[in-house]
Amino acid sequence: MFEQVIVGVDGLSGGRDALTLARQLAGKRGAIVLAHIYIETLPPARGSPGIVQAGERARSQELLESVRWESGVDARLCSIESPFVGRGLHELAERIDADLIVVGSSRRGLVGRVLQGDDMRAALNAAPCAVAIAPSGYAQRPALLVEIGVGYDGSPESRNALAFAHGLAVERHAHVSVFEAVVMSPPGGADVQHPDRNTLQAKVDQARERLASLGDVEPHAAYGDAAEELAMYGASVDLLIVGSRGYGPLGRLIHGRTSLRLAHTARCPLLVLPRGAPSDGTAAATERTQPQPPTGR
Repeated sequence: MFEQVIVGVDGLSGGRDALTLARQLAGKRGAIVLAHIYIETLPPARGSPGIVQAGERARSQELLESVRWESGVDARLCSIESPFVGRGLHELAERIDADLIVVGSSRRGLVGRVLQGDDMRAALNAAPCAVAIAPSGYAQRPALLVEIGVGYDGSPESRNALAFAHGLAVERHAHVSVFEAVVMSPPGGADVQHPDRNTLQAKVDQARERLASLGDVEPHAAYGDAAEELAMYGASVDLLIVGSRGYGPLGRLIHGRTSLRLAHTARCPLLVLPRGAPSDGTAAATERTQPQPPTGR
């Protein structure tokens, strides 16, 4: 499915969660790159250029080697100096032509740092590949990809996510379900009387019928806040796939209130596909070389 997968390693539980998810998504053919972005906090002392950088780089490499040894994963190692974690991951993804970045959702881990600061947000918005987020504690309770869920609203991005899910389901012998959150938004943001129960049920039934017409899916729909309902739906699937509406895979995740909340509250792994991602559940069908990471083994 994914050929070149970057795993953000932070030395905390978030990195272990990310690696567990990456091994599932990469499958047997995918190559994994363990990446640690180290950030310089002090400039090198005058007269000793490069000493501080060399020390941080050595510690970064040591961390990566420890993770590889403990996990037993066959992975390349890559230490990158960058002022921001997000920017470093983005640059590495472009450099090695990665098709997936996987990070953990621990508040003290990588995503907590990635989602801080406008520069890092801008870097991830332009990431040239899909992004997957492993929920906190996933390494202790990984799940087989038996039920794959898709957040669907009829947009081209959600149709692409559904096509991708079908391709993945065929590969993993899994089932696909789709979910639509029914939101009764008043035009122009004006206050209106809350719809009665019969009206709401009719809207939910209509949404479920639309989803059922997609074929070969289990349709689900509910009325309520989109982020909350999607998070609850995520508790019933092993992977939730959504499409990005921004320029990069995290464009909607950063700028969209619903997706940003979902990233923090999803009860299962979240996979965000960028615009133009292959929709057959496999890597792009173009011939690519396998460039080496800039540093590491």
